Amino acid sequence: MHANTFPVIDLEATGANILRLRQARGLSVRDLQQYFGFEEPQAIYKWQRGKSLPTVDNLYALSILLDVPMNEILVAAGVPQGNITYKEQEQQVKACCSHFVPVRNRARRAWRGDKAA
Repeated sequence: MHANTFPVIDLEATGANILRLRQARGLSVRDLQQYFGFEEPQAIYKWQRGKSLPTVDNLYALSILLDVPMNEILVAAGVPQGNITYKEQEQQVKACCSHFVPVRNRARRAWRGDKAA
């Protein structure tokens, strides 16, 4: 993955990862359905087939249930799973996006009359 590419989630690989992690914990789709309080299991099947991703709050809950960090559930597109660490991904994002100044800093500089605004 190049440092200048925008990180994208691989839906199918992430779905396969959710399936693998669920099975490794000995959990059924029904177990997840009950845990999330879903009336039907379709959402979980969609996650596993890579048709959709869990919402951020469901991803967080899933990470707690599976006892893994959220970034270990998600798989970056174009990166073979296990070949890049979270720290390496973080460094790539910093290298790619270091020129961005947070909006609140720009607004603060503009308010103070700094030239960097």
